[in-house]
Amino acid sequence: DTEKRSMDSIKQGWFSEVNPLWPGQSFSLEVEKVILQKKSQYQDVLVFESKQYGTVLVLDGVIQCTQRDEFSYQEMLAHLPLCSHPNPKKVVVIGGGDGGVLREIAKHPSVEEITICEIDEVVIEVSRKYLPFMGKGFDDPRVKIFIGDGNEYLKNHKGQYDVVIVDSSDPVGPAETLFTEEFYNNLKDALQPGGIVCTQAECQWLHVEFIKKILLQARKIFNFAEYAYTCIPTYPSGQIGFLVGSLGDSCKVPKRTLDSDTQYYNAEIHKASFVLPNFAKRALEAE
Repeated sequence: DTEKRSMDSIKQGWFSEVNPLWPGQSFSLEVEKVILQKKSQYQDVLVFESKQYGTVLVLDGVIQCTQRDEFSYQEMLAHLPLCSHPNPKKVVVIGGGDGGVLREIAKHPSVEEITICEIDEVVIEVSRKYLPFMGKGFDDPRVKIFIGDGNEYLKNHKGQYDVVIVDSSDPVGPAETLFTEEFYNNLKDALQPGGIVCTQAECQWLHVEFIKKILLQARKIFNFAEYAYTCIPTYPSGQIGFLVGSLGDSCKVPKRTLDSDTQYYNAEIHKASFVLPNFAKRALEAE
């Protein structure tokens, strides 16, 4: 069944991402060869080599990352919160089993401990084997791996973290619980004073009403809840957003610069990523 579903999304040499979360549109990549397809306990896993975008990881028919453009998402998800914090030492990642965000967190020398909570260990295994450009994030000695439900982990680790990063898939299937008010309260409770969370927060072209809903939830819980976004060709509509919630100051201006090498993130992009087009600004500012 998995094989059939994976192969159903590949027709005449093209993988197409068809999903009710973006009705009436589909993004396609030309396939060089299928590397792996299997079903984990939680989801369908597909890895293929594409003609133009390198190795591609697909979960339940949805592109998670491609070798050519993954850095724009991974860098922003990590460095928006980490560069907004004056001295982050303890960081926890919920999701992120491909390892890309770990690779980016490791660029901050102040960080002493990086915990990752990934529910599906197959994603970690597949990434380390077939996407080493991201899977190498697991090689850092500061990384500790917890296989299980991130929400449960947070409930048992209150007041411990400077930064919590939620690298979740879309709000269906295993990631559904990661967009609820209860979850945002658990995020807040896991933070130390002045702590910051950053979560994957969908696309303003597709989900502005959903983004508004989660922002309103987060504004009740954090001192600041702000929306930023990045450009990434292989995500739906070419953009993905981030909800940045802070128990301290606004995160619109970085507190620290990053000395390490990046391909997308810089201090100017950090500030610019919170500047929204009028249609989104109006929708998200409305109470």
